[in-house]
Amino acid sequence: MQDAKAAADASGVENGVPESDKPAQMETDIKVEAPKKKDRVMEETKDKKNAVEAYVYDMRNKLSDKYHEFVTDPEREGFTAKLQETEDWLYEDGEDETKGVYIAKLEELKKEGDPIEERYKEYTERGSVIDQLAYCINSYREAAVSSDLKFDHIDMAEKQKVLNECVEAEAWLRERKQHQDSLPKHATPALLSADVRKKAETLDRFCRPIMTKPKPKPAKPATPETPATPPPQGSEQQQQGGEDANADPNANGGAHETAGAASGEVPPASGEAMETDTSETASGGAV
Repeated sequence: MQDAKAAADASGVENGVPESDKPAQMETDIKVEAPKKKDRVMEETKDKKNAVEAYVYDMRNKLSDKYHEFVTDPEREGFTAKLQETEDWLYEDGEDETKGVYIAKLEELKKEGDPIEERYKEYTERGSVIDQLAYCINSYREAAVSSDLKFDHIDMAEKQKVLNECVEAEAWLRERKQHQDSLPKHATPALLSADVRKKAETLDRFCRPIMTKPKPKPAKPATPETPATPPPQGSEQQQQGGEDANADPNANGGAHETAGAASGEVPPASGEAMETDTSETASGGAV
């Protein structure tokens, strides 16, 4: 009974809060979080409004300065008027709008401003990327026709493939550049920097494995057969000494000493026994 009651009491408590107090706790949490959420929304709304205002000031200055050649006169006048209209709206009807309204207003302005910025960006970057592609073409072409010994191992057919790719890339660049040079700065670019980079990467990916192919390793010389090693001279002398010892037992000790000296080895134990017998015989005779 007590266990059942304890289980029932435990089920009525979650995270230290009794079931009866849960609604009150949730209401308290909501009251605490509501101001924080409101402050966050207000801060984000303010940031979006400031972004619209900053864009208006920045774009208006650039239209009369570095973007001047990249927009037609009618386009510049119309866009400038729209920027002024947006600025007036920010301090009048748009003084206290929602975050979504400011986001939509900025996107509306960028629809006209982004193409102008893109034309300016392409103009400033185009020269350097064209130089990079031209350098890539010239480098691989010079390597393919070079008489340098480090390229001698590359087949002529492979070198011709490199030359063909260089010719094709150069023709592509010449045609696109001529078209681009004929356009005014405020026109949509015909030669994009991204396309030039892609062309250079494609050329490099094709030519590099061919022109950096490693030279084959030289063949190893044949190893001459090693002649059989003749037996050491000392062994022959030792063998001959053994034969002499069999022929003359009294000369056995001398033969062993001679063989040991010749071969650089320690004499066998039988030679020491013979010396001991000799010494005992001598001492008996003395007595």
